[in-house]
Amino acid sequence: MSLLFSSYTLNSPRGPLRLANRIVVAPMCQYAAVNGEATDWHLMHWGNLLNSGAALFIIEATGVTPEGRITPACLGLWDERTEVALKNTLKRARKLAPAMPVFIQLAHAGRKASSASPWDGGQLLSVDQGGWETKAPSAIAQLEGERLPHELSTVELQDLIEAFVQAAQRADRVGVDGIELHGAHGYLLHQFLSPIANQRTDQYGGSFENRIRFPLALFKAVRAAYQGVLGIRISATDWIEGGWTPEETAEFAARLKPLGCNFVHISSGGISPKQKIAIGPNYQVPFAKTVKDMAGLPTMTVGLITDPHQAEAILERGDADLIALARAFLYKPRWGWEAAAALDGTVASQEQYWRCLPREAQAIFGDVKVGQR
Repeated sequence: MSLLFSSYTLNSPRGPLRLANRIVVAPMCQYAAVNGEATDWHLMHWGNLLNSGAALFIIEATGVTPEGRITPACLGLWDERTEVALKNTLKRARKLAPAMPVFIQLAHAGRKASSASPWDGGQLLSVDQGGWETKAPSAIAQLEGERLPHELSTVELQDLIEAFVQAAQRADRVGVDGIELHGAHGYLLHQFLSPIANQRTDQYGGSFENRIRFPLALFKAVRAAYQGVLGIRISATDWIEGGWTPEETAEFAARLKPLGCNFVHISSGGISPKQKIAIGPNYQVPFAKTVKDMAGLPTMTVGLITDPHQAEAILERGDADLIALARAFLYKPRWGWEAAAALDGTVASQEQYWRCLPREAQAIFGDVKVGQR
């Protein structure tokens, strides 16, 4: 049997969550929300990906405060209005697809907030352009020449922890099956971890122990408030001299394990425009293996994994437990179906799609028999 199409279980205080296979749709920002609210774009997008053949779908980075959004068009979950919009949209999308676990990625962009959408340049917005004051561990800009972010006080750090806790509770009421905290790609939690962005002189900066202090406290608080599957996405390296390292990532993950972390999702980069990424197929897989081996947590790998046999080989080597894809699913929304056909796996599908496959690939829907009229 294909490992990619074998089941996998994530455990949590609430109990085990079974995934039908090892394929995960990674969170992808859509920049399509209105004042933080999910829209019909999300309905279409989520419905499409829930029919992808993957076993798990993770909703995009979702701001825990309005100021925590990457752009003014990013999804949010900070009040009743955004909660209702997300809940109703997800409920409608789920009616359009086979049952599949759904997680949500809770995030704060820190100094990378208040930005334009990628197709509008992605640069920091002025207040006149609809931007706002950004917040960060230290008053250091992401790009040279940008206005400086506000350095967070210890009181404000406690406020942010409470914002994440409340967002997690809202996510629970929305009905998601799990939460991923965003600690990657140069956003707030990653900013605390990295000495490139964190140059504080108090108990939250300087040494490794100090830099992980706030992310650990935040994770612990969310775990106390939320009993479902809870994990974190981490950038394993900054790809820059003097930055955050894979070894630190593995040690950080090991510290999260006794706090009730159920999985880690290993990516990389995003803290500095000076990064030198050695990009290519499987380029982040070695980082996932390091974390998996050293921390012993269920591990997702992601990044330029595009071929089913490539994904299968990663699992065969034991480099990761789950395979996450992002843009590959935008290009091929039924990538899971193609993988099942290539690896003799099976997937669930809505009845409306049962007649769409070529005859030689119909086994991917299992024992489904489709009559003609």
